Amino acid sequence: MATTTHTPDKTMPLLTLSAMVVGSMVGAGVFSLPRNFGQATGGFGALIAWAIAGTGMFTLALVFQSLAVRKPDLDAGVYAYAKAGFGEYLGFISAFGYWASACVGNVSYWVLIKSTLGQVLPIFGEGNTVPAVLLSTVFIWAFHFTVLRGVQEAATINKIVTIAKIVPILVFVIVLLFYFDPGVFADNFWGGDGYTESLFSQVRATMLITVFVFLGIEGASVYSRYARSRADIGRATILGFLSVLAVFASVTMVSFGIVPREELAGMQQPSMSPVFESAVGPWGAWFISIGLIVSVLGAYLAWTLMAAEVLFVAAEDDDMPAFLARVNANRVPVVAVTFTTVLIQLVLLTTLFSDDAFTFTLKLSSALSLVPYLLAAAYALKLASTRETYDEIRPQDRNRELLIAGAATFYTAFMILVAGLEFVLLSFIIYAPGTILFILSRRERGKKLFSPVEAVLFAITVLGAIAAIIALATGLISI
Repeated sequence: MATTTHTPDKTMPLLTLSAMVVGSMVGAGVFSLPRNFGQATGGFGALIAWAIAGTGMFTLALVFQSLAVRKPDLDAGVYAYAKAGFGEYLGFISAFGYWASACVGNVSYWVLIKSTLGQVLPIFGEGNTVPAVLLSTVFIWAFHFTVLRGVQEAATINKIVTIAKIVPILVFVIVLLFYFDPGVFADNFWGGDGYTESLFSQVRATMLITVFVFLGIEGASVYSRYARSRADIGRATILGFLSVLAVFASVTMVSFGIVPREELAGMQQPSMSPVFESAVGPWGAWFISIGLIVSVLGAYLAWTLMAAEVLFVAAEDDDMPAFLARVNANRVPVVAVTFTTVLIQLVLLTTLFSDDAFTFTLKLSSALSLVPYLLAAAYALKLASTRETYDEIRPQDRNRELLIAGAATFYTAFMILVAGLEFVLLSFIIYAPGTILFILSRRERGKKLFSPVEAVLFAITVLGAIAAIIALATGLISI
């Protein structure tokens, strides 16, 4: 096993890339939408929340589409754009944060699966009991060895699983349209009797949820080095996003026409299961539960692939230690995949000490993803502002892309503010020790560790991590 640099086979067509996008986004989040929205808002607030999230994430999708065309030499999208635009340390932070976000998000999948099984087998509780963690560990390492068999094989499996998991979600929406009660929907539209939260507070409470369910929008960009054509990357991103937005919004809105909002808010996760059961009977719960397991396993596979890919490409670009670029006989980045599995395992163990493991991992994963998204959007804004590439490639698109990149940058920055201080601080706990990998890579190349600006950023990261540890120790924040 050795470190190698190779040109991958350009074998992923448009539909496979689109399946990577859909497979990445359709995971645990969609099955939790009825309760999460029921706790936060009514039908009107949900419409506004999806309009904001849909518009914001659509601008990000357009940003990734534009960057794929304007910077065809940059692979592994999110990481590469941050480095090209803002230097090596912020590029590293983007790569490491994106990777950590994927790992934390993968833990939420196992929590939700075991919570689903816990409805039948009480030993699994809400997915954070010792038996739940032990069983999850077995599956985590089983997937690890599946991925090591090859990226192309795993991508083919993901395409099949993506089709299989979309079916029960579409059945949920279509069947519930026949049970849809306009009276219940009207009562839920403003939140129900006695619901006094302001509309701003209602919408704000859904923001991290919508970020989480859209994680993976950059899936085609991450696998750009496998695409048959650069144009397919942008097309797959837009096609996958619009498909998933329609599904997510439909699941949310149709649920408000089935049961009162107060009941939605109190349902056990995955809340799609009891909603469907309340309409069609006990078989509905089993149907959704099986669909959830298939969906989550497919999303887990896709996210494990994407997380390892980012570490691997960063190592090949000398922005992480060289050992992360080692590949096996199947040309899979074996060390990067192993690092990914180990972090997933470690985060899984922390769920034993969490009161609400699913919500915690959902929000932390969302918060970690926002910095890489912000840097990618800001890079597109920088290109349009400085006119870089616009003399050679479609100069007539500059004003439109400047507006889109500005909107995407504003949206992601706003989402970081919405996330709140708690999850920003927790993110520093991950970024600060992760910088060790950056330092190792710089020493391997005989380079100065930090530029003056990077030293300031590193100091802020360390101080943030210290503040987070103090806040955890004193009970100001909790997991």
